[in-house]
Amino acid sequence: MFVRSIFANYFRLMAGVSLAMIAIALAGCNEKVAENPTPSRPVLVARVHYEAESPERSFVGTIKPRIETDMGFRVPGKVAKRLVEVGQTVDVGQPLATLDDVDLKLQAEQADAELHAATGVLAQAAAAEQRAKELRTKGWTTDAQMDQARAAADEARARLNRAERSVELTNNSLSYATLVADTRGVVTATLVDPGQVVASGQTAIRVARFAEKEAVVAIPETLVGRAKDGVASVTLWSEPNKKYAAKLREIAPAADPATRTYLAKFSLPDAGDDVSLGMTATLTLADPETMRVARLPLSALFSTGGDPSLYVVDDKGDVAQTPVAVKSYESNDVVIVGGVNEGAKVVVLGVQKLDPTQKVRVVSSLSF
Repeated sequence: MFVRSIFANYFRLMAGVSLAMIAIALAGCNEKVAENPTPSRPVLVARVHYEAESPERSFVGTIKPRIETDMGFRVPGKVAKRLVEVGQTVDVGQPLATLDDVDLKLQAEQADAELHAATGVLAQAAAAEQRAKELRTKGWTTDAQMDQARAAADEARARLNRAERSVELTNNSLSYATLVADTRGVVTATLVDPGQVVASGQTAIRVARFAEKEAVVAIPETLVGRAKDGVASVTLWSEPNKKYAAKLREIAPAADPATRTYLAKFSLPDAGDDVSLGMTATLTLADPETMRVARLPLSALFSTGGDPSLYVVDDKGDVAQTPVAVKSYESNDVVIVGGVNEGAKVVVLGVQKLDPTQKVRVVSSLSF
């Protein structure tokens, strides 16, 4: 009996120890559960971006020269040589093409011969006039003979003057047989070939001047006013990070009947040699003075009867209710003019159920 009593007490002791250990373990688990933080709530956010109230409008255009000259021979003839090709850069005075000058040289020789003949006739008439003067002084001739000698001398002088002008004209015509560039530029078209007979003034070579370049775009009629009064800038597709100032130089007085747009030409005073003719450009039009606003979804706006506000999320996941200045309401957006900084992250969905004391986790998109 004594031994049985000892074993019974032992088993009761071990059972108590086991129960105590189980209680301690359960208490530890409860403490661990209590220590787990409340899970953060995912929220969809949008960044605040301020821009001009009237958004900028962009149009695709082409870089063209302000002056593109159709050059031609000033005399008719047969093309002997064409000295340039399309895309070639030319300087002032550089020959572009030549004509067969055989006939022009013959005309120059003929004019020179007439000049020599007129010179001889004038010498003879001047001598006759001088003799008539001397004879009239001595009374050996009449006034009629004197007048006749004087008229013959005047006619000889006029003939010599005409011959001199004829020589100058034929020499000019001979020089016109060579077509030369009158400015620095690039050849954009060659419209004649050797052996071709051309008329006076017919276009032979087209040269685009390097003096000034411009962007040519088609502007819709709703933005013609902004094109005239707004601020314009141009970027090239080949160099999108560089911006060039542009100024409206010319706009068509009537719209194109097919596209109903107005052709506008914007000068590029800062364009250098890196801006090549024919490049594709983007023209951006903006209002000269406009308020900067930010557009956010209407669902981001929160109000409890006071001023409208937004929930701003910081990098730690904390949210803060911030009052904002609302300018206007649109169909799906609210337009604000201040209250939050540029680039701030604001909650755009579920703001009515958001607890400011709760941590949030930013997500970029919704998933279901």
